[in-house]
Amino acid sequence: MKNIFNPKDVQEIIDRINKLRPATEHVWGKMTVSQMLAHCNVSYELVYEEEKHPKPNAFMKFIIKLMAKGTVVGETPYKQSLRTAPAFIITDDKNFEAEKTRLINFITKTQELGEAYFDGKESHSFGVLNKAEWNNMFYKHVDHHLRQFGV
Repeated sequence: MKNIFNPKDVQEIIDRINKLRPATEHVWGKMTVSQMLAHCNVSYELVYEEEKHPKPNAFMKFIIKLMAKGTVVGETPYKQSLRTAPAFIITDDKNFEAEKTRLINFITKTQELGEAYFDGKESHSFGVLNKAEWNNMFYKHVDHHLRQFGV
């Protein structure tokens, strides 16, 4: 798997994002390209805009870790049309350029902070993650959705 903390890999992701257009159609799934960008931004909002999403209580965090952590932070790619957590469901129209800019800025900030910043950092729903788990979660998610839109 490529590395969200590696400048070369991040540039490749940004180049793929820049190939998207407001009218880009999905290969699978239901989201528009603008909704997909907003959906991908949620992963970063959970880190950088924590107040935007309430943390799950201890019981829910236990259930989420039990049911989803391995899928989200593991190395196995996501399957197409996999169910998503409620916070990630985007149903309203979004501004393509704004969401695209936000995603690129979040990815760039993550790469600049580096793996040392994330190694041992607590995530919103899964507890403490190591740098490989953070990388898998961030990279795998955006890669999955860029493939969903053919880039």
